Amino acid sequence: MLDDCIISEIVLASTSPRRHNLLRQVNIPFRVIVPSAVECFPDTNDFPEVVVKNALLKAESVLDQANGQLILGADTLVELDGKPLGKPSDTDDARRMLMELSGRDHFVHTGIALIDPVTDNRFTNHEITRVFFRNLSKEEIKDYISSGEPMDKAGSYGIQERGALFIHRVEGCFFNVMGLPLSKLWQMLIDYRF
Repeated sequence: MLDDCIISEIVLASTSPRRHNLLRQVNIPFRVIVPSAVECFPDTNDFPEVVVKNALLKAESVLDQANGQLILGADTLVELDGKPLGKPSDTDDARRMLMELSGRDHFVHTGIALIDPVTDNRFTNHEITRVFFRNLSKEEIKDYISSGEPMDKAGSYGIQERGALFIHRVEGCFFNVMGLPLSKLWQMLIDYRF
C-alpha cells in the first residue's frame, strides 16, 4: 500500500536534523525552508494548544516562499509537573533539567500543522507521549552534558542518541519523543489526500 502512494514534495518549516531524518526514513520527499517565527510560551499549561500554535506559526512564516507546496510545521516541548522544559540555555540549565527528570516520568508534546498555500486550508493535530527516566547519577549527567548532545534538545536529552540510555520505558509514540509523530503525520496526509 505504501509503495502505491505517490507523495508530492512538501516544505518542512524546520531546521531540526531529527525531523529531516524521520521524513527520509519513511520516504516523504521534502525541502527545507527555515522558519522565521518566534516560538511563543503563553502563560498556560495547555501544552497541546501551545505546540500546535507554534507549529502553525512556523508553517505560516514560510507561506510566501512555498510556491504552492504543502507546508509542514512542528513543535515539541517536554512537560514535567505541569511546567514546560524547553531547550537548555546553558550547561547549568541542562544539568538542572536532567536532575529533575531523573527517576521520574514526564510528557512530550508535539504539535503538527499542515498548510496548503493554494487553498489556505490548515490542518493541525498533536501527540502526547509519556517517558519514564531511570535514576541518573551525577557522573552520568556530567558526562552526558560534556558530550554536547543535550544543548539543542527540549528537556536536554535525545532519545535517538545517547539519551536513550536514560529511558526506562515509553508509553505512546516513540517518534513523537524525537520530534515528529510519524503515524499521526501520515494519517493527516492521508486525510488531506496528498
